[in-house]
Amino acid sequence: MPRRSDPRLRTRRFEEDAVAALLAGYRPLPGVHDELVSADGQPRRHWTSMLAALAEMGVDEVNRSFAAADRQLYRSGVFYRVYGDPNGGERPWPLSHLPLVIDGEEWRMLERGLIQRAQMLEGVLADLYGAGNLVRSGVLPAAVVAGSPEFLRPMVGVDPHGGSFLRIYAADIGRGPDGRWWVLSDRTQSPSGAGYALENRIAIARALPELARSLNVVRLAGYFQALRAGLTRLDRSGEGRVGLLTPGPLNETYFEHAYLARYLGFVLLEGEDLTVRDNVVYVRTVAGLKRVDVLMRRLDSDFCDPLELNPRSRLGIPGLVQAIRSGGVAVVNAVGAGIAEAPAMMGFYPRLGQEVVGEDLVLPNVATWWCGQKAESERVLDTLDDLVLSPAFQRPLRGLMDKGPVIGADLDPAHRVLIQNAIRTRGVDIVGQEAVRLSTMPVWRDGRLEPRPFILRIFVAATENGWKVMPGGFCRVSDSLDARAVTMQSGGRSADVWVLDERKVEQITLLPQTGQAEIKRQTGPLPSRAADNFFWLGRYLERAETTLRLLRTLVGRLSSSAEGGGASVGKLIGLLQFSNAIPEDLARTRPARHALAALTRRDLPGALPNILEAARKTAAVIRDRLSPDAWRTLADLAAMMEEPVPAAASAQADAYERSDRALRALAAFSGLASENMNRLAGWRFLDLGRRVERGIATCRFARVLVGEAATAGMLDVLLELCDSQITYRSRYVMAESRAPVLDLVLLDPVNPRSLAFQIEAIMGHLDALPGHVGDEPPPPEERLAARLVASMKAFDALEFDDERLRELEGQLMELSNDVAERYFIHHLPVETPWDLMA
Repeated sequence: MPRRSDPRLRTRRFEEDAVAALLAGYRPLPGVHDELVSADGQPRRHWTSMLAALAEMGVDEVNRSFAAADRQLYRSGVFYRVYGDPNGGERPWPLSHLPLVIDGEEWRMLERGLIQRAQMLEGVLADLYGAGNLVRSGVLPAAVVAGSPEFLRPMVGVDPHGGSFLRIYAADIGRGPDGRWWVLSDRTQSPSGAGYALENRIAIARALPELARSLNVVRLAGYFQALRAGLTRLDRSGEGRVGLLTPGPLNETYFEHAYLARYLGFVLLEGEDLTVRDNVVYVRTVAGLKRVDVLMRRLDSDFCDPLELNPRSRLGIPGLVQAIRSGGVAVVNAVGAGIAEAPAMMGFYPRLGQEVVGEDLVLPNVATWWCGQKAESERVLDTLDDLVLSPAFQRPLRGLMDKGPVIGADLDPAHRVLIQNAIRTRGVDIVGQEAVRLSTMPVWRDGRLEPRPFILRIFVAATENGWKVMPGGFCRVSDSLDARAVTMQSGGRSADVWVLDERKVEQITLLPQTGQAEIKRQTGPLPSRAADNFFWLGRYLERAETTLRLLRTLVGRLSSSAEGGGASVGKLIGLLQFSNAIPEDLARTRPARHALAALTRRDLPGALPNILEAARKTAAVIRDRLSPDAWRTLADLAAMMEEPVPAAASAQADAYERSDRALRALAAFSGLASENMNRLAGWRFLDLGRRVERGIATCRFARVLVGEAATAGMLDVLLELCDSQITYRSRYVMAESRAPVLDLVLLDPVNPRSLAFQIEAIMGHLDALPGHVGDEPPPPEERLAARLVASMKAFDALEFDDERLRELEGQLMELSNDVAERYFIHHLPVETPWDLMA
C-alpha cells in the first residue's frame, strides 16, 4: 500500500482534482441521458482517459490544440453550403472539438442492430420493386408505397447489377432518456456525411495524437477500403472505372463529393459529363468516350433520368434507366431506393422486421403513426401535443409544414386547426412521431465543458463478405440545448466519433501494401467539362492579371506625373474602358478613381471582383483536381476585393498596393500550378487558356500603345505591362526604341511574356493533347497554331502594324473557339456572361 507521500498518490489526486474542476460546471438537463456523466454526476468509465488527458493539458493547451484542428480543416478547404444564404452560402466546416466516445461493447450492439436493419431494408426494397408480396399480403398498405414520390414505377421489375438495392446505408440514431438507442431516420437514397466524418477524424487525430493512440480508437479506413472494393467489384469491363455522380458545386455537400472521389480514386462526374450509347454509359473525355460501369450517385433518384423519371431534371443522364434495365451500368444505391426513407414507412418497420428477417429489431425506430389509417389518425389527434408531426413522404406540405416537421405543442390555434383538418381529410400525407428527448454529449466552449444534444449518423456498406459498419460516424451537435436545432443548415456543429477497442487497433490504410501496388502515371480520364473549366480558369486568371497590370501601371504613371495625366495615362484608361473594367461616367474625374472602380465595382463585367468571382466559380467545379493551397489562393484573392474602399485622399496609394498584392497572389497560384500539377491534360488546358489570353492581351497592348510615332514613354509602358523592363535594360544600354521593344515583346522566343513564346507554348500543348488518329490531317486548331508559329518566324518586328496585330488577335480568338469545338463538345464554362476579347 503506497505511503501518503507516494508521488503516484499525489499525481492521482492532482488528476482527480483537475477532472473534478473540468466537471464542476457541467450540468446535464434533468431527465436527459448524458454521454459523459451518469445520473449521480460521476464520469462514465470510457470517458475517464479523455477527461484525464484534457485535465493534464490544461485550458490553454487544449485551446491551442483545437485551434490547430480548425486550421487543419481550413487548410483542407472543408466547407458546406447553406441554401438561401445571400453571401453565396459557402461556410467553413463547423467542428465541435470533443469527439463522441463510445465503448467497444456498446458499439458491437449498435453494429448488430444496424446490420440487421440494413438486411431488413434490402429485403423490403427487393420486394417492393419485385414480387410485391408485402403489399399483396397487407403488411404494407398500398397507399404507403404508391403514394410516395420516391416509388419509381419504371424501376419495377429491374434487378440491380450485383443483386443489391442498398449498397450504402446510414441511420440517424439518438439515445433516449432511458439510455436506449433509437433509429430516428433511415438514409437509403444517397447517404451523406461519410467524407465529413473522415475529415473530422483527421483534424481531431492531429490535434490530440497521443490521446487517439493511447485510447485504441478504431480507424475508419477499413470501412472505406471495403466500400471501394465492393464498388470496383461491380465493374465488368475490366477498366476499373467508377464514377461519383454529383448534382454539382451548388449542392450543400459538394465538398464531400469531391473529397470522396479523390480519396476513393473515383472520377467526379456531373450528368452532363455522361452519355448513354447502346445502353452503356460513357463519360465524355478529351480523349473521346470512355465507358463507366459503376456510378455511386449523390443525386436524388427522380433526377437521374429526364426521359423516364423527372422531365424537369437538368442534372441527370437521358437514357440512364434503360441502361440500368439492360445491365449496362450499376448505380449505387439503386434508383428508387429512397422510398425506404419515407417517415410513413417507419410505422411498419417493427412488423417488417419479423416478416423480412424473422426477428425483432435490435434497434427500434422512434414510434411512428401513419395517419392514413383510422386508428392511427385518431391516436395522433388525441395526443397532438405529445407528438412531432411530419410529412409522410418527406417533401414539405404547402401551408401545413412548409419547412418540414412541426411540434404539436408549439402550434398556434389557427395552425392546429389546419393540421387537424388535414389529418381528417387527407391523413395519408401526415405522420405523428414520438417526441424524443435526445441525450447530450460534452462540447468545449470558452474553456469549459457544456452538454449539448446530438444525433449520430452511422454508415453501413455491402461488401463481398457481408455488411461492414464504419467504426465511428457523422455526429451532429446542436449549438444550443434545443434538440430541434441539430442540423448543419440551422447552425449545428459536427463532431468526430471515437469507438474504443480493448484490443490493439489494426493499422489500416487505403494505400496498396508494399509490393502490391500497380505502377500508374495517369490519373484517369479528364472529362470534357473539367477540361473546359481548366481552360477558362486559365483565361480568367490571366485576364485578372492583365487588368491588374494595367491598373498598377496606371497608378504608377499618376504618381510620377506632375499633372497626373499625359498620353500614356489616357491610353491606359482607354484599354481599361475597352475591357469594361471602368465606367464611362468616370472619364472626367480624378484618374485614381478609375483604378478603385476597376478594383471594387461589381456592376462592371470587366472589373476585378467579377473576373475573380468567375474564376472562383469555375475552379469550384474542378475543386477535386486543385490543391487546397490553390483553392485558398483564389479565396484570398476574392476576399481582397471585398476590402473597404479608403478615403479619397489615400485612394491612389491603396489602389497601387491592392493591385500589387493581388498580382503576388496570382503569381503564387501560377507557381502552385507550375510546381505541383502533373503535366497531364488538366494542366495543359489550364496553361493553354493562360497562353491564349496572354497572347491576345500582348497583341492589344502593342497595337494601342506603339503606333508609328511611339514615344519613349509609351514604349516603357508596353515593357512594364509585359513585365520585360529588366530584360530590355540588360540587353540595350539605350533608351526605349520601337524595333527592339517590339522584338522583345512580340518575337523573342525565350521571353516568357512575348507573343512568340505564347504561340510556341500553345503549339506544344496542342501537340501533346490526346485525340490524334493515325495519319489523319491535323485538326483546325493545330493548323491555325502552325500558321501563327510561321508568322512569328516570317516577319520582322517593324512589320507588325495595327492591321497585322488585329489579325493576330482574331486568330487567337478563333483558335480558342476551335479548341472548344474539338474538346469541349459545345460545353459552356461555368460562367461566361461576357467575353472581353469578343
